[in-house]
Amino acid sequence: MPFPGVLIADKVSYFCDNAQIKTYAFFKFIINSILLYQVLSIFLNFAVRTNKKHNNQAMKTKRFLHYIYIGATASLLAFTSCNRHRADNTPADGDTIRMAYSELLTIVKHDGYKVAEIRNPWKQGKVLHRYVLVERADSARMAPKTAGMKEATIVYTPIRRSVMFTSPHCWLLGQLGAEDVVKGVCDLSYIYVPYVQDGIKKGGITDCGNSMSPTVERIVALRPDAIFVSPFNGVSYGQMDHLGVPLIECADYMETSALGRAEWMRFYGMLVGKEETADKMFADVVRSYDAIKKEAKRSKTSPKVITERVVSGVWYCPGGRSSMGRLIADAGGRYVFGDDKSSGSLPGVPEKVMSSAQDADCWFFVYNGMKAPDRKFLLDEYKGYAMIKAFKKGNVYECGSTTGIPYFEEISFRPDSLLLDFAKIFHPDIYPNAHTRYYKKME
Repeated sequence: MPFPGVLIADKVSYFCDNAQIKTYAFFKFIINSILLYQVLSIFLNFAVRTNKKHNNQAMKTKRFLHYIYIGATASLLAFTSCNRHRADNTPADGDTIRMAYSELLTIVKHDGYKVAEIRNPWKQGKVLHRYVLVERADSARMAPKTAGMKEATIVYTPIRRSVMFTSPHCWLLGQLGAEDVVKGVCDLSYIYVPYVQDGIKKGGITDCGNSMSPTVERIVALRPDAIFVSPFNGVSYGQMDHLGVPLIECADYMETSALGRAEWMRFYGMLVGKEETADKMFADVVRSYDAIKKEAKRSKTSPKVITERVVSGVWYCPGGRSSMGRLIADAGGRYVFGDDKSSGSLPGVPEKVMSSAQDADCWFFVYNGMKAPDRKFLLDEYKGYAMIKAFKKGNVYECGSTTGIPYFEEISFRPDSLLLDFAKIFHPDIYPNAHTRYYKKME
């Protein structure tokens, strides 16, 4: 059994992130523990000197109390260090906005502003970015409070002008009724969002080039309030870091569940002044998702599933704890890499992937281009596909731009729609002759 002082120390991180009243209570408890030790130590020292018969027992008791003292002192030091750190950055008080599914996002509401903290998905225990969302109309009053917040990016809300580096977030802002916020985009050829394409034609939205080497001059000319970017491990944003414009790091794709990723819409809603709309939309997503998941459990079938294709000699499959891997499981399927613990992509040698994928009952992949791949195309790409059970049985499902449906844009924040597709394919006993939205069976 651990010493009591160690148990106390284990709770420090919890109290560092809670309300001020709890912080005070913990502080008081630690101080009282130290004072109690000192009082009992005086008593035990007296007992040792006056009664040699009980000397041994007294010494054991004193030694035990000493362990408590060490633990309590360590906890106090950690506690004060934690609070000193918080004082240098953001206040410790405030009301935490409960995030039911996201593992990376924490938002605390204060008077006149909110603090959003994104945990680093690549470095455990580290913060990727901390934002202070200040209501634009209240910026003057909040200036003295936010001036001392170090290691945080101030974002004045609602954002009125933005440049988007990611297509799913363009789609989301449209769904939230904030499409007017989008003034520029990167990677236009990959954005299948009608209002964006229309805005480009009419001149209301600017093409800012490739996301890996954007046209900085065009971005500067747009005078954006924020730039929405997709973060990658160890990759900097080059000139973007020096524009003096807040970079909103959209790390939602690194969440380990589809609903965790979708919940980020609440954060984005706060940024563009559509908090209530986003909260309602997410609640609808959760209700729909849970209903489909519950329905899938009634089925007697549970097919084994493989996803994606070989690209340039590498077969990139989602990790077992990725949002896609978890989504397949929620739909009642058995993902071939379901036991994997990673949340990112698994780059694998095709032959090694085949050892797990060979007996897959269903195969799903997404393609680019104007023509859907056929069986001959796939075998020309990699002859090993012929060994997959799903290929032999004709259970290959493909999704691409030829369908006219913005797949990538929708599924990030409407995972319930993709879940329904999988459930319909996995469970014909529940969904006989069902029409799917994204994936179509290969002819």
